[in-house]
Amino acid sequence: MVYLDDLDREILKLLREDARLTISEMSERLDKPESTIHFRIKKLIERGVIERYTIVLGKSARPNEIAFVVLELEKPVIEDFLDKYLEYVSRNLAMLPNILLVGKTEEERIIALVGADSKEKLLKCIEENIKSIPSVKNVSIHYIKDFKKGEEIKGLLMGI
Repeated sequence: MVYLDDLDREILKLLREDARLTISEMSERLDKPESTIHFRIKKLIERGVIERYTIVLGKSARPNEIAFVVLELEKPVIEDFLDKYLEYVSRNLAMLPNILLVGKTEEERIIALVGADSKEKLLKCIEENIKSIPSVKNVSIHYIKDFKKGEEIKGLLMGI
């Protein structure tokens, strides 16, 4: 973790809300000289705190239905191949447009965040693309009813 002081946090907060803000706009809002804001942003980039600027898609471009899907795979006869197979399945899932996020757990499972316009399309995507994977032992689907924090992740991860 990198140490951030109050000014660094305020700059990041402003950029998170609107990354299009100019240095002069941030300077005015934070009541600091433009040179200070410019220097701080440069240092945040150099230290790896800011990696890139991006967009978050609006609600009209985001999926209406989201679910976490947990895949448990059959262990192959030669257990050394399990990690390679998990990697293979994860990589292939990550290429699908409705798959927003893919990760492997320490328990040798795959977790995917899946999104679609409707629950029917979401279930169809899961049936056709996940449950049909060879060696899938168990698939558990956890529909997300509402978000308390982080709903914008749908707009950040959605493939176009």
